[in-house]
Amino acid sequence: MPADDDEARVHCRLDELLAERGMTLARLAELVGVTVVNLSVLKNDRARAIRFSTLTAICDALGCTPGDLLVVLPEEAAP
Repeated sequence: MPADDDEARVHCRLDELLAERGMTLARLAELVGVTVVNLSVLKNDRARAIRFSTLTAICDALGCTPGDLLVVLPEEAAP
């Protein structure tokens, strides 16, 4: 089983993707059908899980893939 520390290595690029598209978190929440609070948890790397339906909806709204949204940081770069 993976160590809990590995969770800190998964980084969500939601903030960067929103900025690139000139979209607010509130607008994305409307498009995706989730709360701003839940998206904020994801954006700030505090999420421990994400439903595939939510991930798909975010990717559809942003015109990206899961690999654009979520990246694994090298071990030495993890907080």
